[in-house]
Amino acid sequence: MGATSTAAYDAHADWYEDFISTGGDYLRRVHGTLADLLGPGEGTCLDVCCGTGAHASVPAGLGWTPVGVDLSGGQLRHAAGRLPVARADAVALAIADASLPAAMCVLSSTDVPDYPAVLREVARVLRPGGRFVHVGVHPCFVGAFADWSQRRSVVVDERYGERSRSFDSWNTSGVRVRVGAWHVPLADLLNGAVAAGLRLVRTAECGPGGVPDLFGFLAVKG
Repeated sequence: MGATSTAAYDAHADWYEDFISTGGDYLRRVHGTLADLLGPGEGTCLDVCCGTGAHASVPAGLGWTPVGVDLSGGQLRHAAGRLPVARADAVALAIADASLPAAMCVLSSTDVPDYPAVLREVARVLRPGGRFVHVGVHPCFVGAFADWSQRRSVVVDERYGERSRSFDSWNTSGVRVRVGAWHVPLADLLNGAVAAGLRLVRTAECGPGGVPDLFGFLAVKG
């Protein structure tokens, strides 16, 4: 998954490779949302916080050339077989200003302590008119504040406004209890993109049983 200042996924890289590779319907929905928002194109598509490279097949199938960056060397061991990769912090990319036609960040917004800073760095390296796609857990319904144990309904509590890292989860065997997650409220997410100089074009959400667990958007460099 995504890069963090401490490469938290290094200790769980092999587990995560197995976990994401057997993602089933969830992974299909992630990839469907990504493909729908990104669309066909050519040239480099930077996979920011690429993790194990599990999502590289989507831009490749649309005509893009995926290149990944992540801070976790353990994750990149798996990613290297799927796309060209480099070890880098998502807030300090060794990439020239205004040089890329596309970028994406998938299931990683909660893995970094300052996602708006990542969005600013993405905006820096995109060409004018370049596109950026975010796909992540739904900020309104997935987090330490949300209990999905009943499935027919999701209970959201007062912790929604907390932005700190948390290991709390109704699911005791998932990603969050292993590496933790920083919550990014919906307003912070969209305002961060706009403040970075990205123009929102489309949003998307989907989930099982009518309650969305995924949220994505397409934005264009101004």
